[in-house]
Amino acid sequence: MADVMNIGVRALLVNQSALQTVGNNIANVNTPGYSRQSVVLKSVAGQFSGTGYYGKGVSIETVQRNYSEFLTQQAALSKSVAASDTIRANNLSQLENIFQGGSEGLGASISNMLNAFSDVVNAPTDATARSVVLTLADETAARLRTAASQLNDLKLGATAQLKTDVTTINNLAQQIANSNDQITKALGSGHSPNDLLDQRDHLINQLNHYVQTTSIAADDGSVGIFLSSSQPLVLGTAVSPLKIVNDAFNDPAQSQLTMTVSGVPQNLVASQLGGGEVAGLLRFQNSDLVEAGNLLGRMALAIGTKMNEQQALGMDLNGNPGTPLFNLKPIPNGYPASSNALPGTTLSVNVQTSPSSGAPALIASNYELSFGTATTGNITRLSDGVVTAFDFGMSNPVKIDGLDIQKSAVAATAGDRFLITPFSAAAPSMATAFSSPRGLAMASPVAARAGLTNAGTLVVDGLAARTQPAPPAVTLTFTGPGSYTRSDTGATVYAYTPSQPIEYSTAGPLTGWSLTLKGVPQAGDNYTVQPNTYPALDAGNAQAMMDLRDLALFDGGPLTDGYASLMASIGTRVQSAKTTMAVSTNIATQIETDRTSVSGVNLDEEAAKLLQFQQAYQAAGKMLQISQSIFDTLMQNLGR
Repeated sequence: MADVMNIGVRALLVNQSALQTVGNNIANVNTPGYSRQSVVLKSVAGQFSGTGYYGKGVSIETVQRNYSEFLTQQAALSKSVAASDTIRANNLSQLENIFQGGSEGLGASISNMLNAFSDVVNAPTDATARSVVLTLADETAARLRTAASQLNDLKLGATAQLKTDVTTINNLAQQIANSNDQITKALGSGHSPNDLLDQRDHLINQLNHYVQTTSIAADDGSVGIFLSSSQPLVLGTAVSPLKIVNDAFNDPAQSQLTMTVSGVPQNLVASQLGGGEVAGLLRFQNSDLVEAGNLLGRMALAIGTKMNEQQALGMDLNGNPGTPLFNLKPIPNGYPASSNALPGTTLSVNVQTSPSSGAPALIASNYELSFGTATTGNITRLSDGVVTAFDFGMSNPVKIDGLDIQKSAVAATAGDRFLITPFSAAAPSMATAFSSPRGLAMASPVAARAGLTNAGTLVVDGLAARTQPAPPAVTLTFTGPGSYTRSDTGATVYAYTPSQPIEYSTAGPLTGWSLTLKGVPQAGDNYTVQPNTYPALDAGNAQAMMDLRDLALFDGGPLTDGYASLMASIGTRVQSAKTTMAVSTNIATQIETDRTSVSGVNLDEEAAKLLQFQQAYQAAGKMLQISQSIFDTLMQNLGR
């Protein structure tokens, strides 16, 4: 009789525990990170009697967590990648909004400025036309500054978000370390602390939203958390905190993630972080924003430099050579790496001026310069990785992509590195240099005059100043339809080809002027190129300014297409990032669905179990009731 009662009591208690577990599942159906639990039952070993083994009932072996380590890790990994792609795509969308097209965009402003020179060409003395040019130039400079300011705001926002994320990572890492301690102690009971394990897994899942990690379980039940595949963020109860610092060159435009391991800071390579918000933000700040800044800065530097160069070749209304139209801040010196020897050399950078302007050759990129010896080494163009050798012993400055890099007299040390950022200062500082329309140098310093007795069909097809001031007058006298002499070189005969420029300089760098004639001359015809004595009535340099529209200034494309090229480059990045985000988000959603199918709570399933264990509990109670009835009958019969 006692055996029947014991079996009933055990069954009653076991089913009560099962009902408690089912109820706990239902209660936590919406709890983040909760894994469905189930009671693992086992039969109590039977007792032998002469007629066989009789069961002793049921007992609970443990409360099991329904959990797939593989799916949990894959879900955390996929969410990490999705978080990185999402935050980068969202920030790139904000970046794209800065570079708008249409009549209010920067490209339209540049085109309007250059087109305005046509009114000066038609009316050189019209003060209003000159005022419009100056106003539009000022507007273009203002829009460049505004775009640069908006880029800086995005950088500041990304930096602030990075610091916030790193603080969150450090807090989560400390909580994981605390969980490791609690779990290690709880495992001494011989049973799995399901809620603590769920809590730790949820913390790791949250951590992967910010930075991708690798988890390795230890024998004591703790979990080691590693970044960049090998750097220990959490080992047992020890945490190596993260921090956002400047990069190796102290470039204000870029950030670096470091980890302090045993008191020693270690730089983490951004490209090895994998996923997580921090990786996405670092890529956005150190790559996307830098490229956008370089494209904008190159536009400002190239346009400002070419217009200043052309302005210098003209004469203003006072008859003076033109002064710069735009103020452009000097290109920053190369940023030395923090590991460079002290005192170290310095590198100054300028746009090339000889043998010709370097503006058309500028490439939107930063450069890293590494010394192998005191004077030699390599320059790496960071936009595409192209490496160029240099030797300051042979040439100082070193010329590359339209830039002059000048080394100071202090000797460099092998291993010294420098970061060159040619375009970082151009757009934020660009402004018109004067406010008076009279300062616009719209007149050419040279003029061409045909001989009064010319009988051929010669006409001027183009006249451009090469340098200031204009050289003394030179007369070209034609000896026939295909040859001429010059008054400054005596009897030397030169070949004439229609529409082919005639240069004042016969050797060496181009100076003075360039004259292009077309038509067929007759013997005795002449043309004289001389200093312009009526600059107020001339607009030759205004025409040259307007012709800059078609100058191949940006990667072989015309100046007026520079902004369209910038928009296309940013747009391509945005579309690529959005596509990548969509793919990674879908993958993360699918894997989370798979994980939930194993670990999540299904209310229909739990309701069925609730009925199942309720009926078992009621049956166990009925068993106790029957055993009590049998016992009472037995006692009554024994009492007679």
